[in-house]
Amino acid sequence: MSDKPTLNTNTLDQTLKIVETYGFSFWDSMMVAAALNNHCSILYSEDLQHSQTIEGRLQIINPFFEH
Repeated sequence: MSDKPTLNTNTLDQTLKIVETYGFSFWDSMMVAAALNNHCSILYSEDLQHSQTIEGRLQIINPFFEH
């Protein structure tokens, strides 16, 4: 068994759901879907809204956000 994440139809389906639900671009949604499908709790991105929580379990953190 490989530890590498793979792209599958579940990831693509979730990507399209995230596009519809959150209005993210396709590629941002693909990153979010991959993070969710791999049980991540934090996604670091400067392009998404800081502190936003996706699906109640993935928090977006902007590493460049200043208080």
